[in-house]
Amino acid sequence: MQFGASMFFTDYSMTPAALARALEERGFESVWAPEHSHIPAARLTPWGGGGELPKRYYDVMDPFVSLTMAAAATTTLLLGTGVCLLNQRDTIQTAKLVASLDQVSGGRFLFGIGVGWNREEMENHGTAFDTRAKLVRERVEAMKEIWTKSKAEYHGEFVDFAPIMAWPKPVQKPHPPILVGGAFPQGARRALRYGNGWIPIAGRAPLEDALVAFRGMAAEAGRDLAEVPVSTFGAPEDLDTLRRYRDLGVSRVVVSLDSEKAATILPILDRWAALIRGL
Repeated sequence: MQFGASMFFTDYSMTPAALARALEERGFESVWAPEHSHIPAARLTPWGGGGELPKRYYDVMDPFVSLTMAAAATTTLLLGTGVCLLNQRDTIQTAKLVASLDQVSGGRFLFGIGVGWNREEMENHGTAFDTRAKLVRERVEAMKEIWTKSKAEYHGEFVDFAPIMAWPKPVQKPHPPILVGGAFPQGARRALRYGNGWIPIAGRAPLEDALVAFRGMAAEAGRDLAEVPVSTFGAPEDLDTLRRYRDLGVSRVVVSLDSEKAATILPILDRWAALIRGL
């Protein structure tokens, strides 16, 4: 089981480069950057975490910029979007961003994506809430065409373009892993349909039950579980829980860090490094 860490990078948090170096030095596998383009002032959609939406959601930097800085500061650390709100991004431009980051990092990018939860935010981008999942699927399918073909075209309900030529192509072949975030069962179904992994959030629902059901869904879909590994975000700092996740087949645990400076974060990373050694 691998370990990563996620942070909403802001102008008051550790920098992406500093956190990435600290993670690599302590044996972590990956760093993850979430995204929100903005938060509408008149937001009505409730946050899935319960209570008030934390300030860091309003302040977070663009994940591709943050991860490029992290890439420049490290040599082996993997770099993930956790998650990219693909329904709020242009298909062709995002394909270029992904391929460019995979190139400059030497093939270290992990493309974590989600369909989004904030209706008002995505509607400001012209995305209809009720059809957002199909939009994301079409964008993923179209980007795969762009990444793998010298002349790519795609014709769907929401994404439609005649043959184009777009470079660079990703280092990873056929493309960086697409890890699909979302709760069970919808997120799991999407991961099995067009992804290379599933990202459930620990604590939002009984993870053990979902993993058992996911194995059955994978078998029905004809997918080998090795092709769709499970990464979970927000795991507790508890050795017994981590051992249980490992035994259940979770391939990656991602620690959720607050948007704080090094004085607060580094002791937390040191505790996690000790837990990792205890597994």
